[in-house]
Amino acid sequence: MIGGLIKKLLEHKKINTQFNEISNAKDIELKKQSISPNLEKMIDIFNHIYSIPLNKGVIIRTINIGGLNIKAATIAINSISDYKIIEEHLLSPLLTNENSEKEIEDLIEFQSLVKIQMIQDAIDKINDGGLILIVDGFPFAYGMTASAMASRQIDKPENELTLKGSKEGFTEKLNVNVSLIRKRIKNESLIFETSVISKRARNQVSIVYLKDLTNETLLLNIREKLAKLDVDSIHNIALLEQYIEDRKTSLFPTVLYTERPDRAVSYIDNGYIVLIMDNSPAALVVPATFWSFYHTAEDHYMRFIPANFTRLMRMMAIFITLFMSAIYVAMTSFHAEMIPHDLLLAIAATRERVPFPAFVEVFLMEIAFDLIREAGLRVPAPIGPTIGIVGALILGQAAVQANIVSPIVVIVVALAGLCSFILGDVNMDYSIRLSRYFFIMTAALFGIYGMTAGFVIGIFYLVSLKSFGVPYLAPFTPRYFSSNDSLFRRLLQDEVFRPGYLKPKDMKKN
Repeated sequence: MIGGLIKKLLEHKKINTQFNEISNAKDIELKKQSISPNLEKMIDIFNHIYSIPLNKGVIIRTINIGGLNIKAATIAINSISDYKIIEEHLLSPLLTNENSEKEIEDLIEFQSLVKIQMIQDAIDKINDGGLILIVDGFPFAYGMTASAMASRQIDKPENELTLKGSKEGFTEKLNVNVSLIRKRIKNESLIFETSVISKRARNQVSIVYLKDLTNETLLLNIREKLAKLDVDSIHNIALLEQYIEDRKTSLFPTVLYTERPDRAVSYIDNGYIVLIMDNSPAALVVPATFWSFYHTAEDHYMRFIPANFTRLMRMMAIFITLFMSAIYVAMTSFHAEMIPHDLLLAIAATRERVPFPAFVEVFLMEIAFDLIREAGLRVPAPIGPTIGIVGALILGQAAVQANIVSPIVVIVVALAGLCSFILGDVNMDYSIRLSRYFFIMTAALFGIYGMTAGFVIGIFYLVSLKSFGVPYLAPFTPRYFSSNDSLFRRLLQDEVFRPGYLKPKDMKKN
């Protein structure tokens, strides 16, 4: 309902203008061709595609294979390929060979040796940091991996910190992320299905799942969504999230974003599907229900009672941040009889000199709190906490002394704002914060009755959401068979069933 209204507001008049791409029509046709046995022709084609000699980064080297007396050429990009490895394991064996009976495959000392038939595939290999070897008279090229792309070391996750459990986070390098998952799931059924999702940038995404566990319909749905993407480039997993989600204007997220390999692996074990990309230090988990954002990575690392206590605190914090400010506005504006007499007198005394109604007070303080919070996130790290603390203290104290707001409003807004920090997921945090403004407005207009109606509308909206065909509030509504790890977790020994709404091939974990 809300998503439909937002979509209508954002729609603009469409102009049926078709632009034909003619700037690189010749290159597109060349890329569709097969590798030719004519070496000179292939060198001319790659010189044209890579604009050599104008483009200094691409190196084409012509050699004569020793012993076989055959001409060949290697093509690689010097800034992202390891030329020391290329020299030791390819050029040196080819140039120094004296045996005329050896095959070329026997001379190449690369394990990642593949035969490439199409020019486009050869270009993808070169652009990915590898190199290709074109041999005169061969209707294919040899492709090898020799990537030396810059990347940072494995570090702690920035936003999903835990006291127990793994301290490793995803990095911007796809191969590293693959290894972080593979070292946790040593199973031959673990599949990394890679596909290209953009036309110009040729970005790659890997679909990670267990083939003997994941539902085929769910997997087909994700493949179709990725295949339908018709964009020039998607450089980050966060951008991909916005392309594949079912309802683009939904207030609540339907795809889980995580920086932790251990958390991604726990979802894979339950039959979920994980998406990872190069240049992205995170992964996407699909489908995602409301409870996926409510849970944290540490819930199962902690013992049973402390883990459920933290979940209880988290649920209380969600209700406080949603309704605290709205309840204050409703009770002071419409339902003063619900406030104890002594407290009512204290509130009246603090608001005696305040010229604004309760709604304006709360709204101004909520906006100020969010401004300080966003400023603390955007400024350099060393002064971020200082701005948050000092800014809140100075503005709050000055606003009270200037009789713009009452002291109790500062307490109410501060408590509601602090409780919002307990949510670990950034997307859900913004959804809860925006929903808070909705409840404040309903309380200002209709009091407690408006809040109740708004809450019912919100539940209807959540029930209408789906993530890749899975109801957003499952397994509560509709009811599905599972281990009931939703509001509270159970003993690890009792969590023996996977979520029924995923329809996995194997429901039981042991």
